[in-house]
Order: sequence, then C-alpha cells, then structure tokens
Amino acid sequence: MFPGVYSCSMGNFIYYLIYGFFRAMALLPLSALYLLSDLFYLLAYYFPGYRKRVVFENLNNSFPEKSPEEITRIAKRYYRHLGDLVIESIYLTGMGEEEIGRRVRYKNPWAVEKHFREGKHTAAVLGHYGNWEWMCGFPLQTGYKCVVIYRQLKNRIFDRLMFDVRSRFGAIPVPMKMAIRKIYELDRQGVPTITAFMADQTPPREKSLYWTGFLNQDTPVYLGTERIARKIDMAVVYFWMRKVKRGYYEFEFIPLFDEGAATSEEEITNAHVKLLEKQIRETPEHWLWSHRRWKIKR
Repeated sequence: MFPGVYSCSMGNFIYYLIYGFFRAMALLPLSALYLLSDLFYLLAYYFPGYRKRVVFENLNNSFPEKSPEEITRIAKRYYRHLGDLVIESIYLTGMGEEEIGRRVRYKNPWAVEKHFREGKHTAAVLGHYGNWEWMCGFPLQTGYKCVVIYRQLKNRIFDRLMFDVRSRFGAIPVPMKMAIRKIYELDRQGVPTITAFMADQTPPREKSLYWTGFLNQDTPVYLGTERIARKIDMAVVYFWMRKVKRGYYEFEFIPLFDEGAATSEEEITNAHVKLLEKQIRETPEHWLWSHRRWKIKR
C-alpha cells in the first residue's frame, strides 16, 4: 500500500500514519471531499483566518486600481480555491491514471512533442497557479522523461510525502541544487527530458540577482530556469493552466523559444514573468496569494 520499504522509526511511523490517513480520505468521492473544502473556506477566511493580512496586502499592492470591494471578492474566491487545492492534493494520493487523465486535459501536446521527436530537452515554466500538483500526470501523456524541479521542504516527513505523491505517475522530482546534474545524466543516456520549473519561487536573499516589475511591485526572480535552458540549449515553453471547474483543469503549452542558447540575458526570464502576470490578471483568485512572495526588498 505504501511506496518503498523503510526501517522502523518515529519519523517513518508518522509518515505512514499521515500517508495512510490521506489514502483513506482519497477513497471518498471528490464531490464529498469538497464539503471539507467548503468548511476549510469558512475557517480559513473567518475563524480566525489564515494569513489574511498577507493575502490582502499582496492583493492591494498588486491591484491598486481595484476597489476594496473588488479586493475582498478576489480574496474570498481565493480562499475557496485554496480549500479545493488542499483537498485535491490529498485526493491525488489515491487517484488512478484513468481519472487524472480525465480531469486534466492537455490542449496542445504537439507543441512539446515536436521537440521530443528532435531529441531536444524542453524547459516548461509555470507558476503556483491553479493546481500545479496535478501536472504530475503529464508523463502519462508524453514520451518525454518528465523532471520536476522543486524546493525541498524543511519538514522531512512532508517533503518525503510530496516526493512520493509527485512521482506516482512517473515524474522524477529533483531538488533545485541537483537539477543540472540530473538533466546532464539523462542527456548522456540519450533521454530527452521535459523539465518543469516553478517561476514564482522567492529566491534566497543572497541569490536575488535579478529584479523586475511584476504585479506592480519590484520583484526578485530566480535566473535558474534561464541559466539551465541557455547552458543546455533547451526549448522553452510556458505551462498555462486554467481551472475549468471544480476538479477539472486544462493545460495549454505556449512556445517561447526553440533554442535557449540563442537567447540574450534575461530574455527567457522576462518572457515567462510577463506571461505569469498576464495569467494572474486574467483570473487572479487561482494564484497562491498567501505566499509571502515579496518578503525580500531590494
């Protein structure tokens, strides 16, 4: 029932306990679990609230042109979506291949398949938008070896849990510091990869090397995606995700560059930052507003 074989320890016991609880919850229909999402919304927004100061500060700074009433409507819709995101992430622990294939549609997979046929690596950029965790089903749709770059969690139990969930359908989760090494390893084996990079992580202060305008604010941005894409000459696409309705999402691949090595400095970064901002402005409630994205100042 559980992935892997581990030695007995308190940490393993807690891991099994949490994973087992999530798997038990995932046996329920998703429609029933959404009742818990509705309860989460009431508790997170009203009693006493989850990071409401952060959410409202981020929204007000990002959309100074919007009225207080509009900001409040976006915040409420965000908390409803956040509840769905929590429930859907738990449900992912028991979701089968057929179901995730039915709930997540890839609108134009040929946009990345052409690079696969050429044996070329592809960098896929996305943000914490919609339900990015359900992207882990993409290996079922492509011949690519799918690599997911992630920032390791400080809590080892939840880090291990997220690793196992993200790899259920064949994706390869790789910590940031090992990204280039892993891609080179697969390249030496003659295996073309599509590598997912989160574009909106907050970089550590000592790595805040590039600042740009994003959502009306001076924002530090990782240059890691660009540096890897240029170094390995990866094609670059943007993963545009839409929430069609509860429990159903659609991905569209937006081609940015066919030859990463041919781009100028910051060209890739500026391109994906602008697309993420456009996506957020289109439907703002589906982005992760409770994240302290602007905690680092220039």
